Amino acid sequence: MIKLIIQIPCYNEEKSLPETLKCLPKKIEGIDCVEWLIIDDGSNDRTIEIAKLNGVDHIIRFPQNQGLAKAFIAGIDASCARGADIIVNTDADNQYCADDIPKLIRPILTREADMVVGERPISEIKHFSPLKKALQRFGSFVVRQLSHTDIVDAPSGFRAFSKHAAMQLNVFNEYTYTLETIIQAGHKGIAITSVPIRVNGETRPSRLVKSVFSYVKKSGLTMLRIFVTYRPLFFFVTLGGILSSFGFVLALRFLYHYFMGDGDGMVQSLILAALMMGSGFFLMVTALIADLISVNRKLLENLQVKISRIEDSLSSGHD
Repeated sequence: MIKLIIQIPCYNEEKSLPETLKCLPKKIEGIDCVEWLIIDDGSNDRTIEIAKLNGVDHIIRFPQNQGLAKAFIAGIDASCARGADIIVNTDADNQYCADDIPKLIRPILTREADMVVGERPISEIKHFSPLKKALQRFGSFVVRQLSHTDIVDAPSGFRAFSKHAAMQLNVFNEYTYTLETIIQAGHKGIAITSVPIRVNGETRPSRLVKSVFSYVKKSGLTMLRIFVTYRPLFFFVTLGGILSSFGFVLALRFLYHYFMGDGDGMVQSLILAALMMGSGFFLMVTALIADLISVNRKLLENLQVKISRIEDSLSSGHD
């Protein structure tokens, strides 16, 4: 039996949630059981009441607001614990067309991928400004380079995960999960693809993008942090190499002037060269330490996945 759980992170969504739930499917071809799960992220309105009235199967509630990333990963964990074979994540504002869920999960059913991202028609979305469209494209390009994937719409929150992929996800960032999970998938070898999907009209302003500057800053820091987490050796060796190279050039410059009899006025260059080469060496050592920590993290993540699979196997055997 194949179970699909559709999860929806919510924060004060009493107005938009009824329409979102109304559009969700209860039956899908190729799926034996479809259930809905709400993650209430500390709402202080009637979100939970609305969820219960509209037939939501599972509700997780945070006593206070934790942010989208924590709500997302809590839903993933809860869905796995409730026996989901496939998990679909969508937004409570009904941004994504729920009729495209069968299309979204098809690559998982056919075993072509373990993670699928819904690709929105960015150029056709009327409520996206030209600047936002350009930033979406640029951000997705950067994520593709960092993750070595071909995902066109990295910020899209309309996604499907197999249980295999869901068990491997770890979100460190508190701002959003969208970029981090793609980069993780690329570096962990999780098969990932995207499918074109439709979107509905805007029901409310985005709560994630409060200002363009804030979004760019937070997204940039997120991508940098994830890249350093998964490629620490490359990152620190590159920085150390650049500093050491500049320091070496300055040292050669000093030696040239010194042997030409003009070294007395170049002492500052020698001091700067020593500082840069010393900093470069320090970063090289940091690279080795960070790489060892990264290896340990990967071993712990693999252990986490194995334990989850054993628990899942025992639970299935017990049932």
